[in-house]
Amino acid sequence: MRTPDLDDQLDRLEGICPTFLAKTIHFLRQPSLRWLRTSMGILLIAGGCLWFLPILGLEMIPIGLMLIAIDVPFLRAPVARMVAWCERRMLEMMALLETVRARLRPSTKRNVKFRS
Repeated sequence: MRTPDLDDQLDRLEGICPTFLAKTIHFLRQPSLRWLRTSMGILLIAGGCLWFLPILGLEMIPIGLMLIAIDVPFLRAPVARMVAWCERRMLEMMALLETVRARLRPSTKRNVKFRS
């Protein structure tokens, strides 16, 4: 299996996200916004380290790493693998959820008779 490329992963992420989020990702990937990506990435990672506070959470760390990895070459491969792993797990969870929903759905073929 080939090593995933960060640009390919971010393109796929843009394709599956809602429109407002895809536009934000596309905007942040512009080369002229390196200063914004770097500062937002550092702030998100720092906020993720303060996960125990009510508003901040651990999910901020991978988002910050993704923003910084666009500009830092040695982070590109590990972050691309992380994004690919998360995508695979998300698809597995969606398939599992669909299986559970199918089992819980009432079947119209059953002929249930109640005693009166």
